[in-house]
Amino acid sequence: MSTPSNGLRVLVVDDELPALDELSFLLREDPRVGEVLTCDNATESLRVLQDNEVDAAFLDIQMPGLTGVELAGVLARFRTPPALVFVTAHDEHALAAFELRAVDYVLKPVRAERIRDTLTRLVGPHPEGAPGPARQDLQVPVELGGVTRFVRRSNITHVEAQGDYVRLHTAGGSHLIRIPLTQLEEEWRQAGFVRIHRSLLVNLARVTEVRTDAGRCSVLVAGTELVVSRRHTRQLKDLLAERSTGPAR
Repeated sequence: MSTPSNGLRVLVVDDELPALDELSFLLREDPRVGEVLTCDNATESLRVLQDNEVDAAFLDIQMPGLTGVELAGVLARFRTPPALVFVTAHDEHALAAFELRAVDYVLKPVRAERIRDTLTRLVGPHPEGAPGPARQDLQVPVELGGVTRFVRRSNITHVEAQGDYVRLHTAGGSHLIRIPLTQLEEEWRQAGFVRIHRSLLVNLARVTEVRTDAGRCSVLVAGTELVVSRRHTRQLKDLLAERSTGPAR
C-alpha cells in the first residue's frame, strides 16, 4: 500500500474507551497518518463506513455483539477493503487473523514503537527514516497443542501444499496452517519465496545448493533436497543468479 498524499485514513474500533483513546493518540502522532476515525463498537463502525472510505482498520477482537473477527469478515467483502490490523489482549485468534490476510496482529498494551512498526508494514518506512521491521521478518501465527506461537517468515525454508492447508518447514520442524499455496505464492513473492513445483514454494535465501543430474534439477535447503519441476527450473536459476550477482544494470 502506498501512502495517500494527505496521509492514511484509519478506522479504530474498540469497546474499551481508554484503549481506543490511547491507540488513536499514537496513530495521530505519526506523520504517515492523516485522519483517525474512532468507534466503540462494530455496528457503529459499519455506519461510519457507509459515508467514509478508510485505508486501514485497527480492530479489537473481543467486543460485545459483532466481534472484531466477524467485522473483518464483513470488511473483506467490500469492493475496496481496508487493510486489517488486529489489536487485542488475547493471542488465540491469531490464526483467524492470518486467514483474513491481516497485515499485523498487535497485543495490548500497545506501545508507540510497535504501532510505528505496524505502519511501516502498511505503507513503508517513517519519513524521518525510523527503522521498521523488514518484510522478511513477518511473524506467522501457528497453533501448537492449543497454543498460538509466532514463526518468523525468514526462518521458513520451504512451504508444501497439503490440500486446503500448507505445511511451513523450518530447520527445527514444521507447522500446518489453513491457507492456499497460491495465496502464499502471491503474498510472499516479494519476500523471496518462489514456486519450484506445483506443490512447493522455496525461500531463495535458504537455498544452499543447486544440483543438476541427467537434466533434472533439485535444490538443497536446511539439509533437505527438493526436486524442481522442469517448467520452473529456468526461472529458479535466473532468480538465484540475480540474488548472487545483483540485478543487471
